[in-house]
Parts: sequence; C-alpha cells; structure tokens
Amino acid sequence: MTIRRLRTLVAIADTKTFSEAAKLVHVTHAAVSQQMQALEADLGIALFNRSTRTPELTPVAHQIVAKARDLIADYDNLVPSVLGDGGLGGVITLGVLRTTLTGLTPRAMAALKSKYPKLGLHIRPGLTGTLLAEIERGNLDAAIITKPNLMPVGVEFRELTNEPMQLIAAIEEAEDDPIKLLKTRPFIRFNRRTVVGALIDSWILSNRIRVTETMELDSPEAIASMVHANLGVSIVPDLAVKPLDAIPVKALSLGPDAPHRTLGLIYQENQIKTRALDELFEALNDVIQTA
Repeated sequence: MTIRRLRTLVAIADTKTFSEAAKLVHVTHAAVSQQMQALEADLGIALFNRSTRTPELTPVAHQIVAKARDLIADYDNLVPSVLGDGGLGGVITLGVLRTTLTGLTPRAMAALKSKYPKLGLHIRPGLTGTLLAEIERGNLDAAIITKPNLMPVGVEFRELTNEPMQLIAAIEEAEDDPIKLLKTRPFIRFNRRTVVGALIDSWILSNRIRVTETMELDSPEAIASMVHANLGVSIVPDLAVKPLDAIPVKALSLGPDAPHRTLGLIYQENQIKTRALDELFEALNDVIQTA
C-alpha cells in the first residue's frame, strides 16, 4: 500500500469515475485500474462493485477513503509540522493575473517579504485557465485568478474582492455615454478566451450592443495604451488596487448591471504550506482593504 495508491482511491471517490480520477492524478485510465487492483491485493478486500457499468465503491471502501484522507493529510504535513514554519522558511511559487502585476501583487509581496524575510517568492504571470491547470498539476503553490464558473475538485478558492467592469476612453473624449461610445467608436476587445473577456462579451451580447472591433488584446497595459492614443474604447476591470503608474484614460461606469469579476486566491486543498498561504492571503487582503 502506498500514498500514491491512496491518493488515486480518494480521487476516484471525489470524481466518481476512473477516467476523471486519472486526469486528477495525472496518469492513464489503465494506470488507475492497475493501482486499484494492486491496492485491493494489498488490503485483501474488494474496494469496488464491478457489476455496475461504472465501478462503484463498496461500503467498506467508503470507510477506507475517509481514513485515507486523514492519512494523506498527515503525510503531506509531516515536514511542516516538524519544522513548525508551515512553509514560511521556503519558497512560494505564485501564479498571478497580468492585471495584478502593477498594483496588487507587488504591494502584497513587499508586505509579505517585509514580515517574513526568509520566505522566497517565484512569480509566474498567466491567464486564469492556464494558472488553474498549473495548480492542478502541482506546478504552482497558489495563484491569483478570476473565479471561473466551475472549480476543479480538490482546489480551494478564497475570495479577495469583486471588481466591476468599466468603459475606458481617451482623456480628450467628450462623450460620457458608455453605450453610445461602444456603438460609435472602434472597440478594443479584452481577449475572449479569458474569464474576464467572456464576461464582457456576454454583457455586450445581452445588451444587444453592436461594436466595431479593431483589435483583441490580453494585456491590460496594451489596451490602456491603445485607448490613451485614442485608437478606440474598451471595457476592462475597475481594479481594486490601482497601478502606481497608471496610464491616464477616461473611466465611465457601465451602470448597476455592469458585469464583475471575483478575484481570489486558489491552491490545492492538500497543500502543505498552509501557514505561508494563510499569510499570503492576509497580505493580499490587507492591500485591497487599504487601497
């Protein structure tokens, strides 16, 4: 019996199928089957009712899963519990959205490093979908993302703030009606493959606004630069923590029905650097509350 096989058993219990469990533990369907056969041989009991189309856990298997969860948690926290630092003396690999790179992230990381000088930080920018996948693979300790519609099993999301979308235009733009601007000015679209871009696109469609798209970008700085140069208007998040060197643009509210994104910190539920991640969350939250 190994921790790896117990992790796979728990994954099957969480996802209900061998195929989905295989994705979660990053092995093939055949490997999951082999691991479970080996685990049954180790324990000397049947863990699955194989008379059904999809193998189901037996009653005793459900009891073993409950014990396995505790065993895995104890295993994962073995080193931190001995060292007593909860990861504060090591390195945190943090994924971040590009929209946080010039405001929230640097301020929060500076506060965290000031409090815990021995803590190492590796920052990796990316889009929500990419960062979420990296969390699932175990390549990141945590990530700041926009909350997606569906969260993977085994990933915890801790909400930080809600940011409404706003229209931005060039400073010299005389018009103050965001709907009229969207209908009459060139539109610079936030990448539709991102969670934010999809929110914006859905809002435009639901309000039956016909825009004249001229470009599609995923860099907030690039979008602001284009708008600043009076090349069009755009819809972007009204950041909770503004950049220190923000590009000057005219910001207009989209009204009470404006779409918004929920920003939060994610990490695997069995993450061993528990104290470090708690301190990271508090640093992010403190910066947002005092912005």
